[in-house]
Amino acid sequence: MLKYRLTFGPIMIAVLLGLIWLDNQLDQIVIEGTIWQDLFLGRDYLPAGLVMWVLFLVLITLSVGELVKMFRAKDARVDFFMLWLSGMIGCTLMYVIPYKMQSEATMAIYASFMAGLFMLTLLRLAFKKTTKGALLIGSITMFGFIYIGVLPGFYLAIRRWHEAWVIAAIILIIKSCDIGAFFTGCSIGKHKMIPWLSPKKTWEGLAGGVIFAGLVAMGLVALGNVTEVNGRWEILETGREFVHHDYPLWFGFVVGMIFGLLGQAGDLTASMFKRDAEIKDSGSVIPGFGGLIDVLDSPVLVAPFAYWVLVIAEVFTKPI
Repeated sequence: MLKYRLTFGPIMIAVLLGLIWLDNQLDQIVIEGTIWQDLFLGRDYLPAGLVMWVLFLVLITLSVGELVKMFRAKDARVDFFMLWLSGMIGCTLMYVIPYKMQSEATMAIYASFMAGLFMLTLLRLAFKKTTKGALLIGSITMFGFIYIGVLPGFYLAIRRWHEAWVIAAIILIIKSCDIGAFFTGCSIGKHKMIPWLSPKKTWEGLAGGVIFAGLVAMGLVALGNVTEVNGRWEILETGREFVHHDYPLWFGFVVGMIFGLLGQAGDLTASMFKRDAEIKDSGSVIPGFGGLIDVLDSPVLVAPFAYWVLVIAEVFTKPI
């Protein structure tokens, strides 16, 4: 297990950094005066996060199969297409809805899509002339909209106004907690945290992981301040401009610990699903790690909190 993790862990990190680099490069492409400008509604530049959006759609498509496996382990009927469609729509809405749209309109759009997906799920059952599993299948569609759609979609909402490296930093902070918890738990872990849910997790491991995540976050904040990637894009009358913010190191340490804790909560949430389905891993697509959900469970839950942390940080720090 450890051998595979040490092999495939760095590979996944390298792939992530490569995609982040590519996504960031597209920010520098000007499309003014080209046919692409008409395609993107008159914009002078490509929308930020196109590569990341495509990546997320691929991950959603692959993770749907793992969710279906869990549901069917409980003898639950699942509409594979609607589960996939709800995740795709939920994620895409987080990417395309205008940032300055009124909150009432935003809520109405989300509610309308949720209602439409729910009714379409039932309509597909009606065409088959069956009512068996209607309530459960409809509920699973809503679950997909939120869990594999809206929640990871918060990263796309972040990406629209921040450098792609900010997303990489968030994920590295979350995963650093897993690394710190693993090695601390193996070294000095004695007191089981939740033995009925995750027998290998210890309180010592949790503490070590959270502290390590805080230290990693503090280092990444310092690096971001020096390289001037901390901040956000602003739309001005003269065009788009990146406004740099310096974040205090103590802020990075605290946020890192919070992300670490929330990431562990996300991991335990997925453990609840797997325990209920009586399976060890969500899949086997990644040797040493299991399935995609086994890898993405912690970043998914952290995403909305990361979004609001950045909003708060920009309010209480002065632009440089």
